[in-house]
Amino acid sequence: MKVLAWHVHGSWMNAFVRGQHTYLLPKLAEAGPWGLGRAGRPWPDNVLDVDADELGDTEVDIVVLQRPEEIDRAEKLLGRRPGRDVPAVFVEHNTPLGDVPDSRHPLAGQSDIPVVHVTHFNQLVWDTGDAPVMVIPHGVPDPGELYTGTEERAAVVINEPIRRGRRTGTDLLPAFCRAAPVDVFGMGLDGLNEHTGVAGDRLRPIGDLPLGDLHRELASRRLYLHTARWTSLGLSLLEAMHLGMPVVALATTEAAVTVPQEAGLVATDVGALTTMIRRLIEDPDLARSAGKAAREHALATHGLEAFLRNWDTLFGRVMA
Repeated sequence: MKVLAWHVHGSWMNAFVRGQHTYLLPKLAEAGPWGLGRAGRPWPDNVLDVDADELGDTEVDIVVLQRPEEIDRAEKLLGRRPGRDVPAVFVEHNTPLGDVPDSRHPLAGQSDIPVVHVTHFNQLVWDTGDAPVMVIPHGVPDPGELYTGTEERAAVVINEPIRRGRRTGTDLLPAFCRAAPVDVFGMGLDGLNEHTGVAGDRLRPIGDLPLGDLHRELASRRLYLHTARWTSLGLSLLEAMHLGMPVVALATTEAAVTVPQEAGLVATDVGALTTMIRRLIEDPDLARSAGKAAREHALATHGLEAFLRNWDTLFGRVMA
């Protein structure tokens, strides 16, 4: 099939476009949030940049929406209304903000477009009204068991930790840095040391790296630290588990049921989490054993093949 989707969440798209279909990504000269196209990503040849102005003359079998505004934008570009004139599904990547647990989803008042949650936790907390709902858990391409853990530091991946603050657990970094030095990867890290009051030797903002480089860098750190209080399940956590990294994570949102206890520690007690960080730093054999458990679990529950198979099943239902 020919699948229209905007390049919104790069890590999710990295898995999604590895199916058997032709994926059409709108491209604008100025790029921006509505026209990134492939953006230079090393994706398969069946992922095509399409001039947004030419979509009206392009055959599209199904539209995969990820932002409510895309419904009107797709209708304008295609000349067809998603859900009515062309099959469509809506992927909800995020936990709700605001009046939780009474948050009503933007697509709750309709039944033409199924809402696909990426975690069961998101399905639980969103009020989706009359919209058809299903869950397709994340799947990631296996980067391989690259873990070495030679650097006695914890790795964290957070995008925009200052702006997102408590949602991403940025305020917890000083406590974790007292247990072990922490390296932070991601976008928008400028000013993080000043914001947290932690010096550069204990908290190193590394920055946003290409995926292959990120995997190699993460795998050299002793453990992966998941600090998010209230975000959807980060793909970087699943990638770290695939790499064979032990995990120390807050027991919040979907992470509470994603990381098995033999893979490290999942808890709400910050003191217990910092204690486990110290243990993993001091005991590389324990870290290696926990990392193997993390990888085994990730391969079994968040593999790419199951993810793509679930999407094919949904496409078949919607097209029917």
